[in-house]
Amino acid sequence: MSEETPAALAPLSSTCPSCGAQTSYAPGTTTLRCGSCGTQLEIAASTATIREHSFDEWVGKHGDVQVAQLGAHVLRCQGCGASTETADLAGTCQFCGGALIAVDRPEGLVAPEAVVPFHVDQRAAREEFKKWVGSRRFAPNALKKVGSTEGLQGTYVPHWTYDAHTETDYEGQRGDYYYVTVSHQVSDGKGGTRTETRQERRTRWSHASGHVARSFDDVLVAGTERLDRKKLDKMGPWRLEDARPFQQEYLTGYSALRYDVDPQAGSNNARQQMQRVIEDDCEHDIGGDEQRVSDMDVTYSQAMFKLVLMPLWIATYLYGGKTWQVMVNANTGEVVGDRPWSVPKIVAAVLAALVVIGVIVAIVLTTSGSTSSSP
Repeated sequence: MSEETPAALAPLSSTCPSCGAQTSYAPGTTTLRCGSCGTQLEIAASTATIREHSFDEWVGKHGDVQVAQLGAHVLRCQGCGASTETADLAGTCQFCGGALIAVDRPEGLVAPEAVVPFHVDQRAAREEFKKWVGSRRFAPNALKKVGSTEGLQGTYVPHWTYDAHTETDYEGQRGDYYYVTVSHQVSDGKGGTRTETRQERRTRWSHASGHVARSFDDVLVAGTERLDRKKLDKMGPWRLEDARPFQQEYLTGYSALRYDVDPQAGSNNARQQMQRVIEDDCEHDIGGDEQRVSDMDVTYSQAMFKLVLMPLWIATYLYGGKTWQVMVNANTGEVVGDRPWSVPKIVAAVLAALVVIGVIVAIVLTTSGSTSSSP
């Protein structure tokens, strides 16, 4: 990601030199593979390094750039040469099915610094889907017979990573437990009473304040709202150690979304994540048995960020006349998605639980009655 975003990108050829068909990136390798004759082309090793960039410097220069104001990418088909304008970074040609690759970059757009290539291929993604279907509790029995997905699509999803060093002054309270002896009267079962004592726990609160420091590295924030944010958050953890310097070859044969969450919004999200960790640090620093943090004054410095493309299989399956969506993390194989629920199974489980509770209550009452009637 350079200070001056280039308008044009280096040309890329993704056609097979043997038969002229389209090639695509082969998951888990460093090659482009021809889907027609099987020819493999080695992707030239990049001499670039993955760099992180000053967030404050970027805001000072581009802080007024809004995502909605950015122009469209020009994508050109590597097969028939057709061009199209879109907000995506890569895709498939609607005319010949060839790979659409970006040939320019709108001014002010943050360029990807790194890419985590596909590791899980389409066949493995389908296998992970089958395992996921088979492991769903309270799912209709017929669901486990669903063995295939429709429209399984490989997509790179933009994510921001943020680094920062934090210094925090906090105010709060420390709670320390202490115990007192409490007496009370209980029935002796013979018409009289007797005195019983017990230890009662109480909390003594005192003012607490202090200072904590922590450095954060690669706090991850999804860079798009086009996919369900909650599902994306559950897709991790991603293996960022697999990231490589961005090369368009890794996008060949897949779609790639452009970010629609700008760096400032992503930074706000990252700082919310950081503050939850910082609050835990403050509680640990307070000590005692319980802690209350009433105020945190956090100072951020050395703020850095970068844009990384993450691999995802997006699949749909049909059940009960309805389309359901699942996502397969193409880096780790993690599956997150929608599923139907079996009402009869849920009702049966609830009734079974009620029966067990009823039996336990009956046993307790019987035992209590026997104890009370003993001389």
